[in-house]
Amino acid sequence: MVAIRQLEAEVGAPLFTRSPVGVTLTPVGTVLLDDARALLGHADRVQVRVRAAAGVATLTVGILGDGTDPGMTRLAAAYRRRHPGIEIRVRDTDLTDPTCGLSAGLVDVALTRAPFDETALTVRALRTDQVGVVLRADDPLARHDRLRLAELGDRPWFQFPRGTDPLWQSYWNAGRPREGPVVRAVHECLQAVLWNGTVGLAPLGHDLPAELAVVPLIDMTPSRVVAVWNEGDTNPLIRSFVEIATAAYCR
Repeated sequence: MVAIRQLEAEVGAPLFTRSPVGVTLTPVGTVLLDDARALLGHADRVQVRVRAAAGVATLTVGILGDGTDPGMTRLAAAYRRRHPGIEIRVRDTDLTDPTCGLSAGLVDVALTRAPFDETALTVRALRTDQVGVVLRADDPLARHDRLRLAELGDRPWFQFPRGTDPLWQSYWNAGRPREGPVVRAVHECLQAVLWNGTVGLAPLGHDLPAELAVVPLIDMTPSRVVAVWNEGDTNPLIRSFVEIATAAYCR
């Protein structure tokens, strides 16, 4: 608040209109905000060029799930246009680490799905997807237009290895303890369904083999696609990546 007052004194005009119902920008404040955003964008570009000149213009991105997601495709194209000189290193990960190596310091930023332990991390929501149950195409339940979790009964569900983030495990087991095979990757989940009739969950809109079907679950909390980076990391390449990702995934 003191800094804002000082800035208003230097500008010679109020930046905010304050009232009992809240605070809004004045016309002067709006102009200053636009200029500030432009300056920040310019500063980011300068830092990127400096890093490139120093030979350190790389960004390591952790990815969980389907790399053919249209949002990811748009993000890759937009980021190449904005930062043609940046080397992007991609690290694919298995289902045991929803942070895609971020917590272990292996990547700079991650594209993944919540929920998981967000301690010391910053999370930006990019998109929300409805979730369905993956079944064999010849399963009687596969003929339904939609299902409830209770209709899955006591069928076996896939499990993640011991030590996997408990929030992540709980979400994909629909909030209750389950029994079933342990899996580490998406293709292992699909094979468990094909071979053993195991119940799997997946966001809608993903391509599946003809032998499998996905039925929407009407009482399952939607899955959030998120961008994640370490709290306090001011790398301008990450800031630009997240801004571009936000636009790419909202279409």
